[in-house]
Amino acid sequence: MTFTQPAGTTTAHETGAGAAIAAMIRTLVIDTANNAPRSRQRRIGPSEVGNPCTRALAYKTLDWPEVPVADRDPWASIQGTAVHAWMAELFEKRDPKGERYLVEKRVTVRQGYTYDSTIAGSADLYDRASGMVIDWKITGITSLQKYRRHGPGDQYRIQANLYGLGMENAGEKPKRVAIVFLPRHHVLEPYVWVDDYRRDVAEQALARLDAIRELIYKVDPEKNPHLWQLFPTSPQAKCFFCPWHKPHSTDLGEGCPGATQSS
Repeated sequence: MTFTQPAGTTTAHETGAGAAIAAMIRTLVIDTANNAPRSRQRRIGPSEVGNPCTRALAYKTLDWPEVPVADRDPWASIQGTAVHAWMAELFEKRDPKGERYLVEKRVTVRQGYTYDSTIAGSADLYDRASGMVIDWKITGITSLQKYRRHGPGDQYRIQANLYGLGMENAGEKPKRVAIVFLPRHHVLEPYVWVDDYRRDVAEQALARLDAIRELIYKVDPEKNPHLWQLFPTSPQAKCFFCPWHKPHSTDLGEGCPGATQSS
């Protein structure tokens, strides 16, 4: 059967209405996402402490101006936020009194002497019955396959144990940490990594962060831009998502060219 378009009508594609609506939605979503509280966070959080890129941690410590990218795509982050909210509601309904599950529990990993040296955040889920800290990660097919084969990288492992330390500081008795990798695609086949809670992993990561902070104070890259070279990036850095990534940059004070171009 052939569809016959009524006389005097046009399609959205022909008039450009569809493209205009798509552009409007994209602009609205990006603007809203980039101004969300998490996007404006200036203090280093548990999810960032294990970042393999020393340079990114130095930028964040100094609250360095981000590379202006008006069209930075936040869609993956939005999906993650939405799934986290859905999972939080699920467990809150399952245990409304919070006797077993602590949902989005705010914890202090380490109380610093200043605001920016305090490490705090919200743990996705804590199961008191098993003493398990649980973190949700929303991932694509390729990454999910990689995690199934090799497990999570150091940054995720460190984050899980930092939240374990935060729970310990809150008076709980964490025994294990888990990362639940939930696929973005339509089939719900998660991969769950579980390990013993290791306080030493969290403490070593905090010590590394302190060493970076001490080097910043010692060499002052703000006044001595050439010394940004003392803060290397890493082959494991996720440059695509980095707010200081500036391809082909030759001035590290303006932005980082990325791990594949220069360290």
